Amino acid sequence: MPRPVLLVHPSAELYGSDRVFAESVRALADSGREVLVALPADGPLVPLLRSHGARVLRCPTPVLRKSALRPSGLLGLLRDCLSALPAMLRLLSRHRFEAVYVSTVTLPLWPPMARLFGRRVVAHVHEAEDAVPRPIRVGIALPLLCCHVVVANSAAAREVLLGAVPRLRERVLVVRNGVHGPATPPEEPPATSGSTGLVLVGRISPRKGTDTAVRAVALLRERGRAITLDLVGSVFAGYEWFERELEELVREHRLEEVVRSHGFDDDVWSHYAAADVVLVPSRMEPFGNTAVEAQLAMRPVVVTDAQGLPETVDGGRRGSVVPADDPHSLADRIEELLDDWEEARRRARHARSEAARLFAPEHYRRSIRELFETSKSR
Repeated sequence: MPRPVLLVHPSAELYGSDRVFAESVRALADSGREVLVALPADGPLVPLLRSHGARVLRCPTPVLRKSALRPSGLLGLLRDCLSALPAMLRLLSRHRFEAVYVSTVTLPLWPPMARLFGRRVVAHVHEAEDAVPRPIRVGIALPLLCCHVVVANSAAAREVLLGAVPRLRERVLVVRNGVHGPATPPEEPPATSGSTGLVLVGRISPRKGTDTAVRAVALLRERGRAITLDLVGSVFAGYEWFERELEELVREHRLEEVVRSHGFDDDVWSHYAAADVVLVPSRMEPFGNTAVEAQLAMRPVVVTDAQGLPETVDGGRRGSVVPADDPHSLADRIEELLDDWEEARRRARHARSEAARLFAPEHYRRSIRELFETSKSR
């Protein structure tokens, strides 16, 4: 009788990495495997995983947060590890798993624990922490040495891993995310660009560069452009201070009627459809699902040169690339798009068909199934 596989993930939300995790679950369930998923909490991801055929279990899981990089935070992480250890041991000893799939490097205890039990270990890395000191980068990546296969979601993420732990070179593969498009074919943005709607889909956090987008809008308004900005996403836990700073920035530039915040919305496609241009102004972004979604929605997209983002638009061929943390460059590029709007629309049409082929979920799921077969032979 085939043995089950265990997949572990640090959250039960429905943001980019959560949806990619759901595609991995679907890939393995569709292959006929019995799939068990361990999550630390309940949330909107759970019914999606169950619809893919997975059995979802609650299991306390120590999650590596940025706060753990401080001495007090490290003590908290150690406490969480000790608290979660009994439940993890029970789960690993109760089932003779074919393999254990660990989603993200923020679950540092799972790879060595699974390897200790003699299981095949596959890790999927969605992070590229190149801004932290090298000793910390090494510490984050070291547990991956317990893995048989390590999947990175971009060439940029792979290079950050190898810069930290070169010994991973022979086991790291790049599998770019599979991204679903809208349920119905998108319509092009209007032929004229009179009043222009910008949209930014993503968590409210410094990494996503939400403040850069607001500053760019302020610059464009000063230049006489009729611009609005819609923010679709909730604040990342622990970054409420940034949300308050963002609100103050909006008031400072008198943009209360211009910048509209919608919070988290599972239906991102209606927001893309209502927009003319999509912004992805991240300071850090190993991949960038929203940049692909923008192309699938047939909208001109402007991304930054942060980490893996240029890969999503082929270095600028399917979208625009500007320097990160530079509102002037972002505003300038938006103006250039509006001043040659027909060319922007033409590029968006081309980008949609190419992105649908390159980032097809079916291709992603096939790659995930293949790497599990690869892990058997290692």
